[in-house]
Amino acid sequence: MHTHNSINYVEFGATDLSAIEGFYAKVFGWKFTSYGPSYVAFTDGKMDGGFDTTAPIAKGALVIMYSSELESTRDAVLQAGGTILQEIFTFPGGRRFHFEDPSGNELAVWSE
Repeated sequence: MHTHNSINYVEFGATDLSAIEGFYAKVFGWKFTSYGPSYVAFTDGKMDGGFDTTAPIAKGALVIMYSSELESTRDAVLQAGGTILQEIFTFPGGRRFHFEDPSGNELAVWSE
């Protein structure tokens, strides 16, 4: 079960999914699910995340929150002074949007 307005998923950029999968499986025992040539999801048993070859490599990760009311959360982001960087879009498993907080941090919110 997902908890509304909680951190739910962490996403990283990647250049080589095979190397990434081998590294994290060997070092940390993570399990992986492929979603095509540019994306692989992982779980460590407590936290889920993914690696995306179409995303930029950053010094950090994309923190993804969960919302049971995606449109309402998007509206709340705007009303609180955030900026929508990517409007709601679909992906295998759900929908999400990306936003920037008032300090310039990029986060995302997803829903089924």
